[in-house]
Amino acid sequence: MTAAADPSDLPTRPVLAGVRVLDIGTLLAGPVAATFLGDFGAEVIKVEQPEIGDTLRQSGQEADPGRSFPWLVEGRNKRSVTINLRVPAGQELLKRLVATADVLIENFTPGTLERWNLGWDELRAVNPALVMVRMSGFGQVGPYSGRSGYDRIGLGFSGFMYPTGYPDRPPVRPAFPTADYSTAVMAAFATMLALYERDASPPSDAGAPLAERRGGVGAPLAERRGQMVDLALYDTPFRITADLLANFAHRGQIRERIGNRNPGFAPAGNFLTADERWMQIAAGGDNVWKRLCAAMNAEELVTDPRYVTQAARAAHADELEELVGAWVGSLDYAEAEARLVEAGVASGGIYTSADILADPHYEARGSIARVDVDGVGEVPMPAVVPKLSRTPGAIRHAGPHLGADTAAVLAELGLDDAEIAALRADRVI
Repeated sequence: MTAAADPSDLPTRPVLAGVRVLDIGTLLAGPVAATFLGDFGAEVIKVEQPEIGDTLRQSGQEADPGRSFPWLVEGRNKRSVTINLRVPAGQELLKRLVATADVLIENFTPGTLERWNLGWDELRAVNPALVMVRMSGFGQVGPYSGRSGYDRIGLGFSGFMYPTGYPDRPPVRPAFPTADYSTAVMAAFATMLALYERDASPPSDAGAPLAERRGGVGAPLAERRGQMVDLALYDTPFRITADLLANFAHRGQIRERIGNRNPGFAPAGNFLTADERWMQIAAGGDNVWKRLCAAMNAEELVTDPRYVTQAARAAHADELEELVGAWVGSLDYAEAEARLVEAGVASGGIYTSADILADPHYEARGSIARVDVDGVGEVPMPAVVPKLSRTPGAIRHAGPHLGADTAAVLAELGLDDAEIAALRADRVI
């Protein structure tokens, strides 16, 4: 168990306090990357299209008018400002915000912001210290860069989806937007790399003329330089495929669908208990296999020539997993789990949302946050991750109503009430 942090050692402000992030993206990778930064104290200003807002507001089940449950989760810790980026007045407003920002995150199709006079060259001219994080289906360059891309398109193009599923059925998209969320994690990581290089890393070119300095420790804030991050939706799932290309290049092997199997590792699969709950077991290693045999009261299988080595078990995976499945199917979930845990066999439930909310481990680790939302009530959602002992993140509020902070943010830019009213009348905000 991790020791609790000494309260006297806790910082007086969140780790990313003072970092201003402009989230001008929509559904889903870009906004989620901004959410991760907001969880650790960055000020995230969510710029949305007037009257419409982020598409995520209309996705999934409605929590209250204008806010879906997905929006309550991924719009958390953000200030909502409406600006029409398609008109010159709105573009100028965004540039005024950019002048005050550290980071801008977007996920439009490449070329869109350039058509709106809001491309990288225009924005870094306004704020040379800006970190601009760009996410799109196929990236900013290359023959496919202008194509639309969504989560499943990225998964298919990356090589991630083709081996996923059963051999006698089509490739399967995971139940959750894996490309979007993995790209969001990578984007948050890239943002921190760029900010570290800008603000904290020792300058390798400290003796260079000021106009050529990159920034870093020793450089005045006004002289620090940001950079652009280019992420395609297929980049991160492609990175997850690890040795996929190496095996093909050197062995001519194309990885095919094998269901829940792990090639070369058996028994490993999903099994249904007598009370119709799914559990999974991973017992391919020799020692774990012996422990599984003990839990099953089937020690004779340990010396069976078909199962005596890991390679032998993998070669006889079908019959072996049929044996394990029959044993699991003879027991209720609670008894099967108890026997496997006692024996030290890697196993676990395949949880539904009801299972997650009822499980004491989720509660003990604080994995579920329960956020009070006006007009909706208590909304459970994933808590902030990762868990840091001295600078933990926090959920300050759920996703706000559309435009809830427009007037306040524009006033901070120096606009008076009459100017804000005129912008509303012209439907710029």
